[in-house]
Amino acid sequence: MAAAVQPEVSAWRPRIPGVVEVFHAHFTEYAYPMHVHDAWTLLIVDDGAVRYDLDRHEHGTPHDTVSLLPPHIPHNGSPATPHGFRKRVLYLDGSHLGDELIGPAVDGPDLRDPVLRQRVGQVHAALGRPGDELEAESRLVLVGERLRDHLRRRESGTGRPDPALARSLRELLDAQVTEGLALADAARLLHAHPAHLVRAFSAAYGIAPHQYLTSRRVGRARRLLLDGLAPGEVAAATGFCDQAHLTRHFKKLVGVTPGRYRNSARWAS
Repeated sequence: MAAAVQPEVSAWRPRIPGVVEVFHAHFTEYAYPMHVHDAWTLLIVDDGAVRYDLDRHEHGTPHDTVSLLPPHIPHNGSPATPHGFRKRVLYLDGSHLGDELIGPAVDGPDLRDPVLRQRVGQVHAALGRPGDELEAESRLVLVGERLRDHLRRRESGTGRPDPALARSLRELLDAQVTEGLALADAARLLHAHPAHLVRAFSAAYGIAPHQYLTSRRVGRARRLLLDGLAPGEVAAATGFCDQAHLTRHFKKLVGVTPGRYRNSARWAS
């Protein structure tokens, strides 16, 4: 039996305003479970294809598309070809794309636009050349403009269901990502039965509250690892009980261990 091909990853935070992280990866068998990010995920696939569910609707990533996954919306991902996929990802903060565009992005995350696809590739190429930060920043400005044009054409009349109880629980979880929140305490604060809280949250977001909280913690862990902190320090700073706890969830959501992810970083600032 042939040995499984180990994933290849490279992650860093460039000196480019608005870019939270750059992530390049090659996965053959790894499948992401449902999770969320607190940043916009701008994804291109260079080889193979990815099948993913966003807001409980199935999507794919042919070569001529750019996929834009909005923050806080659950999604997963798995190889759609036998040899897996090779992807390049930019995680962007809200300075390029505002929250008002989340609804339009949920409705159509895969953008068939060869010009946009080429421009995103050019951003990655510039990011891979130390000293070309101004070029990368300039090209990213054009990418953001084109993304906004796409999404604003659909903006009118869009919006995803966000029932008040589920939104209130999400706000509580967001406010206590590191400290954590007991379900009984959330139920008391929101005057709802714990089971009703779980059902409402899962119905609204397609992910259980504990999965949402773990995703947020892993997201913070990624940032701290790129800052150079050791996995043990990161575990303590992000709400995991120890390094083993962090490693188990990090590998499940990112595909590699925190140590390997940290070691893949290059010229992080």
